[in-house]
Order: sequence, then C-alpha cells, then structure tokens
Amino acid sequence: MTDFAHIKQGTQAAYDRKAQDWDTGRKAREGEAGWIAKLLKDLPLESPVLDLGCGTGKPMADYILGAGHSLTGLDNSPKMIAIAKANYPQATWQVADMASMSLTETYSAILSWDGFFHLTPQEQRQTLPILAAALRPNGRLLLTIGDGEGQITGNVYGETVYHGSLSHEEYTQILESHGLGDISITMYEPSGVGRIILMASKPAE
Repeated sequence: MTDFAHIKQGTQAAYDRKAQDWDTGRKAREGEAGWIAKLLKDLPLESPVLDLGCGTGKPMADYILGAGHSLTGLDNSPKMIAIAKANYPQATWQVADMASMSLTETYSAILSWDGFFHLTPQEQRQTLPILAAALRPNGRLLLTIGDGEGQITGNVYGETVYHGSLSHEEYTQILESHGLGDISITMYEPSGVGRIILMASKPAE
C-alpha cells in the first residue's frame, strides 16, 4: 500500500536534491508557450503575474518576462528558488509553501504549471479560494490538474513525488463559488504538453 503521507512529506526535499538537474534538464515543451499566451492575452504591459511552484523559473519566466510583465515566483524548495534568483534577477522569488501561504498582493494572472497538484485534495480545497481572492478583475487563472479526485505518485529525476487532484466538478464548483467564471478544463489537448489544463477568469467589476 502506497504511503502517500510519507511521499508528500518528502516531496520538497526531493526537489531540493534535484534542483540542479531540474534547471539543466527543464526545457520548453511544445504547446506550453501557447497556453501562457492565452493566460496573458490582452493584459497591459507590466501586469503582475504569480507563478506558484515556479521551480528554477524555466521556462515560464521566459514567456512571462518576454511578454513584458512583472513576475513573482513562489516555491517551497529553497534550492530551486536560489537558482531562480540567479537565472532571473529581474523577477521576485520567494520560498513559500502553497499549502500555508498568505497572498497580500493581487495579480492579473496566476498560474501553477505542474505545481498545484503537489498539494493534497484538502490543501487544494483550502488554497483555491486564496487564489480566487488574489486575482484581479479581468484576471486569469491557469492550473494543471489531474483527471479525477485522488492521489498518485510521480517521478522527478528518479525521485518519487506526490500528486493529488480534485474532481473536475469540484474544481468548477469551488471556483464559481468564489466569483470566477469562464471555467474550462481541456483534457490532454493535442498541442504536445500532455497536461489537463484548467483555466478560469474573474469578471470585470
């Protein structure tokens, strides 16, 4: 029987151990840039963007900073954040755990690409309202999620890591109940990213 609690507890340390491998090996994948372009579409220059589970910054920082926006990245791996600071000194990088963070700023776009699913289902239920509250009017949210409620394991350069997900219906219900709309969930779309993409937006005031 898989000890998900033990694997979850060790996930941050696994990323610390593999931070340099991640930074060297994490390349842009086909289709990613298109999704980030959708997230940032029509935002004014220098709009604030938040990347949760940012790792060493690559490649999302290239897309976001390259589009002329300001970037804040949060990750619970100190070694990942140290590399991100060296890679992109023009951005703001912070060590923080999504499961216990408090966001004092608001953002025009919030994303978590391969990050949010390291939270347990219950942590996700607690964090989604925080993300909704931190999103500005006309802002957008992008998350990569699982195909249904549950817990599984993943692999990062030989390290076992934790993945969790809610049902798609529950994601939609929570986000709608906290004022977000235009919610779409795209299943393993054919652009090559191999991800399930959730997007939502906050209406204008």
